Amino acid sequence: MTIFDAIYLGIIEGLTEFIPVSSTGHLIVLSELLGLEQNNVNKAFEIIIQFAAILALIFVYPSKFTFKHINLWLKIALAFIPIGMVGFIFSKQVKELFSMEIVAYMFIIGGVIFLIVEKFYDESKKHINDVEDVSFKQAFYIGLAQVFALIPGTSRAGASIIGAMIVGLNRKASAEFSFLLAFPVMVATTFYDIYKHHEEILQDGNFLTLAVGFVVSFLVALFVIKLFLKFLEKFTFVAFGIYRILFGILILALF
Repeated sequence: MTIFDAIYLGIIEGLTEFIPVSSTGHLIVLSELLGLEQNNVNKAFEIIIQFAAILALIFVYPSKFTFKHINLWLKIALAFIPIGMVGFIFSKQVKELFSMEIVAYMFIIGGVIFLIVEKFYDESKKHINDVEDVSFKQAFYIGLAQVFALIPGTSRAGASIIGAMIVGLNRKASAEFSFLLAFPVMVATTFYDIYKHHEEILQDGNFLTLAVGFVVSFLVALFVIKLFLKFLEKFTFVAFGIYRILFGILILALF
């Protein structure tokens, strides 16, 4: 992997981690286009730059990462349990699902689901507009929805946002809860992956590309989070649904 490969992957990760279009799916597609093998070292690189994007949350929501919001984090912890358990138990089977066809079909299916949810989403109804007001029951249901993100191309953000909208959150609160829910997911995934593949990462010795990808992903994610929240103040998720369908069709055509 070259420095330029790391920059490209860092940009794509930062752009796609928090919006409902599957960062993992985009990284798989870009890796194919760049001719990068999906070996353990490159997969670990992708996990680490995803973690870099997640760290941007601390700078966007510094007040949330305090003991004053312990009740919110208990709800987030509860929402994390389903994907944590399923991902740990079936980690081998999940990794075997990675293929361009599955990614493409899940892009399309996810896009259709977004369009359906938006079709029946009634903005005039009273929705929760503050993540602090989410109940433990709602948090758990959002966590169950997030389990579908284990299928490549589904999008962790997309699955949790749809789950949040269905249980009664408004669009912005759905996105914010999804953002915060990403933190324990990626912390657990990153350290588990580093633990499993630390010898290969150390032997590879390409720390400069890792550092470049990490920094680029962090900075781009910082910008995208703020931009995405502004977008949701005026627009719906319909554009993302359409994008997912078109991108999925493009993948099938190319690969």
